[in-house]
Amino acid sequence: MRNWYDNLEAREQVFVLIGVIFVSVALIYYVLWAPLDRNHSQVATRVATWERSLAELRPLQALVASGGLNTSAGGSSAQQAPIIVVSQTLRSRGLEQFRRRSQPTTSNGIRVEFEEVAFDDLMLWLGDLSDNHAMFVQSGSLSHGDAVGDGRINASLTLERSL
Repeated sequence: MRNWYDNLEAREQVFVLIGVIFVSVALIYYVLWAPLDRNHSQVATRVATWERSLAELRPLQALVASGGLNTSAGGSSAQQAPIIVVSQTLRSRGLEQFRRRSQPTTSNGIRVEFEEVAFDDLMLWLGDLSDNHAMFVQSGSLSHGDAVGDGRINASLTLERSL
């Protein structure tokens, strides 16, 4: 290779030398620098996301420390069976008459079926369960009720208490 380079004219040697330098710089950039820089950007984005999340949680930490946030997910209802919680909350919302069946699924879960219940009332009841008793919809199905046009639905919901 050295013989070939020495046999080139001076102008060709400069051209080859510039080409070698250009290719070397390009290889260093694309093989070494670009992957490192890309990973650095991804890590910086993740760190910024975590910092935003922590900043949003700090006020909640102060609230929990001062006792302003109920940490037991509903106080004494945390010890109550889901069937009891569901029955009490349905009665308080006036939805007991629309419940067709309740069946425990696990120690912290229950399946509840409704017929011809008002959609808005059902959503308010689910909000109460979430806010006051730490129970959330694990799965469910909704269908139109037989009465057309009045916002009534048939629903089958599986609720779980978060621990």
